[in-house]
Amino acid sequence: MSEAPRVRLVEAEIFERPVDFRFPFRFGAARVERAPQAFVRVRIVDQSGRSSAGWAAEMMMPKWFDKSPSLSPDDNVGQLRTSLRLAIQGLKSLSLNTAFGLHAAAEADHHRIAAKEGLPALVASYGLALVDRAIIDALCRLEATSAAAAVRNDLLGITDATAPDLAGFDLPGFLSRLEPSPRLAVRHTIGLADALTAADVEPAQRLEDGLPQTLEEVIAAYGHRYFKIKVSGRPEQDVERLLAVTAVLDRAIGDYRATLDGNEQFESADVAVDFLERVQREPRLARLRHSLLFFEQPIARAEALSRSVAAVSERIPLEVDESDGDVGAFLRARELGYAGISSKSCKGFYRSLLNRARVEKWNSEVGSSRYFVSAEDLTTQGGIGLQQDLVLAALVGAGHIERNGHHYVDGMAGAPASEQAAYLAAHGDLYESGNGRARLAIRAGEISFASVLKAAGLGSAVEPDWAAMLCS
Repeated sequence: MSEAPRVRLVEAEIFERPVDFRFPFRFGAARVERAPQAFVRVRIVDQSGRSSAGWAAEMMMPKWFDKSPSLSPDDNVGQLRTSLRLAIQGLKSLSLNTAFGLHAAAEADHHRIAAKEGLPALVASYGLALVDRAIIDALCRLEATSAAAAVRNDLLGITDATAPDLAGFDLPGFLSRLEPSPRLAVRHTIGLADALTAADVEPAQRLEDGLPQTLEEVIAAYGHRYFKIKVSGRPEQDVERLLAVTAVLDRAIGDYRATLDGNEQFESADVAVDFLERVQREPRLARLRHSLLFFEQPIARAEALSRSVAAVSERIPLEVDESDGDVGAFLRARELGYAGISSKSCKGFYRSLLNRARVEKWNSEVGSSRYFVSAEDLTTQGGIGLQQDLVLAALVGAGHIERNGHHYVDGMAGAPASEQAAYLAAHGDLYESGNGRARLAIRAGEISFASVLKAAGLGSAVEPDWAAMLCS
């Protein structure tokens, strides 16, 4: 096994590309119709003077990282820009280190400085996560290897420096045994405002872009068997919504699996229990109850990790998402009764891998598969952002992944035609051409991305068209 190269961040630039949604997406009570996508381009130098560029991309979604009603969507995007600038400043100030060593050296100071700027932990994580990924991409390109191979061969230098609870655990051995699959089932998100049948779409709202618009049309077009259902935190209304959703699922699909997402909308564990008891009592939700895998972040983050959730978790496995603001969140959540944590590239590549190592350690200790990491989406868009997230999801062994960005956007919206053509040529297993766009190819409810896992760098053989973006 090769020694991890030592590198230094010498340049970093931020770009943006606007993304308009086909129809609004809802995070809890918030409706989002458009958002910018951030792109980061870096240059690193290693100990022998070799240099390489790398890049990363992520949506700058308002009303998820910080849901304060006093902040506008523009305020939220401004927070993310600040987080990115702080991460770049911190990482550029460091001397030669492994890719993970740079992250570990920067993490605590980055969160501390971000907190002084009034940025929540989740916002702070965004900036560091994005620049980390660009550095990983650059290092892999420098070594002419894929990110999956770099993880398995310890080229990133991942240690327990930020997760001392893993002391004594064979982290290099665990990472070397990871076997990312080039196929994942797609878990389709059913948003709170999403149309379920054709009757739910007014003629004036009907889109003529050749893409499915209702849940019925999505199932017919893509063949999904996995679903993520958003709930609002109002038990009575949520049960009515679930009845409408399952009327479609039960009619269209013989066997399916589903997760619930509370998006922090439940005031307390007691309200979540009330909701689950109502679901349990409703005979028309029997098939849904049988299909449920876990319940994602029902309780608002201000309360989610403040007291035991045993009353909820004894009914259904609970997962942390928005409360995952730092690498120690899963430890705190486990003590309170949570069993799972989400993997999202916007929270951190290294954090997901360390949490997956914790799952391995904890499950071996209890002799079961109680603990888990799931792969979740944040309207991730086609191209670099989506492909980097797929590499991470495959590495943590997700099996299925929430994907919703393609449903709310027509292909690679905003990208030049030449860039879209390059993705179709280099990653034709993941995309297909439709209506003049490069669109995510979902067949029989699955996506295939062997070309992504094999690509030198972190998931993409295509360099984006920087000239077609705005400098941030």
